[in-house]
Amino acid sequence: MRADPAALAMSLPSSTNPAAHDPATALPVAEAPPVAASGATPGAIPPSGASTGSASPLQLPQRPALLGRAGWLAVLAAMTVACALLPALNLLVPADHPLHVDGYWISLLGKFCCYAMCALAMDLIWGFAGILSLGHGLYFALGGYAMGMYLMRQIGTDGQYRSALPDFMVFLDWKELPWHWALSDSFLATMLLVLLVPGGIAFVFGFFAFRSRIKGVYFSIITQAMTYAAMLLFFRNETGFGGNNGFTDFKRLLGLSITTPGMRMTLFVLSAVALIGCYLGLRWLTRAKFGRVLSAVRDAESRLMFCGYSPLPYKLAAWVLSALICGLAGALYVPQVGIINPGEMSVANSIEIAVWAAVGGRGTLAGPIAGAFAVNGAKSWLTQFAPEYWLYLLGALFVAVTLFMPDGIAGLLKRKFGAKSAGKTGEATA
Repeated sequence: MRADPAALAMSLPSSTNPAAHDPATALPVAEAPPVAASGATPGAIPPSGASTGSASPLQLPQRPALLGRAGWLAVLAAMTVACALLPALNLLVPADHPLHVDGYWISLLGKFCCYAMCALAMDLIWGFAGILSLGHGLYFALGGYAMGMYLMRQIGTDGQYRSALPDFMVFLDWKELPWHWALSDSFLATMLLVLLVPGGIAFVFGFFAFRSRIKGVYFSIITQAMTYAAMLLFFRNETGFGGNNGFTDFKRLLGLSITTPGMRMTLFVLSAVALIGCYLGLRWLTRAKFGRVLSAVRDAESRLMFCGYSPLPYKLAAWVLSALICGLAGALYVPQVGIINPGEMSVANSIEIAVWAAVGGRGTLAGPIAGAFAVNGAKSWLTQFAPEYWLYLLGALFVAVTLFMPDGIAGLLKRKFGAKSAGKTGEATA
């Protein structure tokens, strides 16, 4: 029987068993004999169903509830705002009314929801598994490119050259679609590609990287290099992805105009629902056994192996799942911004995803969502007045959070309100 990894990983202190970090040389730890219940003979085996007075050290703790009452109320409030309040204020309230929400803000909030999904994906792999990726912008862009190919095919003969081929292919004097565009006219096939392409690349890369036990800064540098190489590849015209300009001038989605207020609102609602769904799914996953194993991978991988667990499938599953979330976010992002180009694969974009998670608070799920909205809100405001200073501010923000607020916004709020609740509890018991 295998023990709870998080519990056993912490039950072998280094001071009493220095070899515990190395599973090959780890010393066995003798277990204390069970304490007999009152009136029972020491050493006797209690009958079935009888209590021994103490819980077995190998018994898994009961899984906590997915959300408390306040958490479900917050989710319900977010769903109400996203699916009812904002659509009503945008579509039903007159444009000259003070309560009217302009279409610009709807598209902006939709983008922020996609960014927050990427922050959730980063939190899964970095906050829970302790694996810092500087290449998740690649998976985001791959999902966006898969959707962009479908949107380019939806233009049909309404392009500048009135050809069934995308305009950039006509400009390059191509006579037919490349082989990798074969399924781009089907929405169902496109949605499969949105998930399969990022997930497949993540699986292949993760399998060999984790199998080789590449960790720490070396792993981060490799993910960064892979993303940069992919960006250079997509810049080339002969790859069939639009080169430097990428894909743009989208006109229709599922036969409907992509620029109408109703379509913008639909895309925003889909992005918000996808964000909430990803949050609930990851919260359930991280509070289950899978999440405890990931935490043990982060805190004491060698001890986890000593307990009989192989970290490879858990790390690989988390890595692929985070890539799938980023791919879905990219597919929802492209129709709302109207363009996708290799710049989305830039190293700076991947670093920003890590900054969102760090600012919000790693390992909290809700924190990275807040971090994504806060950082991108500041970016949208500052780039209107002083865009040349944004990167300086972003770097300073990351350094400040690392030095003075290592647990991010979520940790700061937890310390503040946790201290208040502890004080009230102390007063009540006094």
